[in-house]
Amino acid sequence: MNAAQRLCAFVTAALRRQKVRSCIDAGVSQYAPLSLRPLTCEVKAGHSLLFSTSLSCYQCFVGVPDSLRLCWGHILTEHNIRNVDACFRKLDRIFNNNERVTEAGRVGKGYDKQLKELLDAEIQPMVEEFDNKRTNDTVYEERLQTAADNFIAAASKLPRVSGCFPPCGFQSAGAVYNCITCQYDSCEFPLDCPIDEIKVMENSRSRMWCDVPFHLPNDIEVIWRFTEEVKTQQVDQFKEVTAGVDRLYSIPSTSLQHQGTYLCEIYSGQRSIVRLYYYITVTPQVVVGHTELQEIFDLSLLPGGRLLPAPGGPPSFPLPSPLLLTACLTASLLLLLLSLGVLYWSLIPEHPSLSEQADGDEDLGF
Repeated sequence: MNAAQRLCAFVTAALRRQKVRSCIDAGVSQYAPLSLRPLTCEVKAGHSLLFSTSLSCYQCFVGVPDSLRLCWGHILTEHNIRNVDACFRKLDRIFNNNERVTEAGRVGKGYDKQLKELLDAEIQPMVEEFDNKRTNDTVYEERLQTAADNFIAAASKLPRVSGCFPPCGFQSAGAVYNCITCQYDSCEFPLDCPIDEIKVMENSRSRMWCDVPFHLPNDIEVIWRFTEEVKTQQVDQFKEVTAGVDRLYSIPSTSLQHQGTYLCEIYSGQRSIVRLYYYITVTPQVVVGHTELQEIFDLSLLPGGRLLPAPGGPPSFPLPSPLLLTACLTASLLLLLLSLGVLYWSLIPEHPSLSEQADGDEDLGF
């Protein structure tokens, strides 16, 4: 490095130091090097920003003052100059843009405090050690990478999410901590569940249970709605039927007018949690009887009253056909009647006809 370059580096470092200290002395709370918050104090080297503007588990739990104390003594070994910008870029690479850190931070509800404790246990000793001390960048690299690895190993052992149950419903109990937003995310399922199709016979009893596999709050309200005939999930087409806390909807005797889509919507605190849909198809009893007769007739047309075997299935056994039995019984009765008729006529004695009797009388001279 020539004299001009060293002078430029010195001036740049001095400007940075003056700018950063002015921000600290002014007590600027928005000066967040690793956050999405607006930067009121900004240091530039050429055309690059001094600090990253992305979030991470590091930013969620490590305060700005501690980050500045940590990076203030960062020295570029090659040039032997202080470079805070490079330190924050190093933090950005090791923590912010590290998918393993983000994934390790996806803990269950209420375990974000443990995340902070784990990260403080790795970062705070370095803050105390590096504060106001010149430390080479190679040492920073090794120590920060070790801290990230230790955090990943420890955070990965924390309880994960209690469970998201697909495919629908707002499930707050299944939320996971998100190191990108520093808050808990929901399971991100839609409110509308797929339509459940139910087939029932006319005059039979129908039941629909508005149940979900995830935990529900204690203050729920259940509203049942119905739209006749159509199969739809358009909420504006439904009319309210009942409202209360009963999640069971029962139809004692189902008729054709009950055919259509039923909607069960569960609320908690005026907020919809889930919408379940049931489409009921009602089969008339006349159709049921006709179908049974048609099956009997089709069965009687098969040879020997046997069912056709399914491909690759076991051979079928002869089954008696009601119509076939009736035909056999009728034929047997006809045969019996014919036999009795023949027997009857065979027992009647033969008598001479009238013409033969007249000829006999002439021979006798009458």
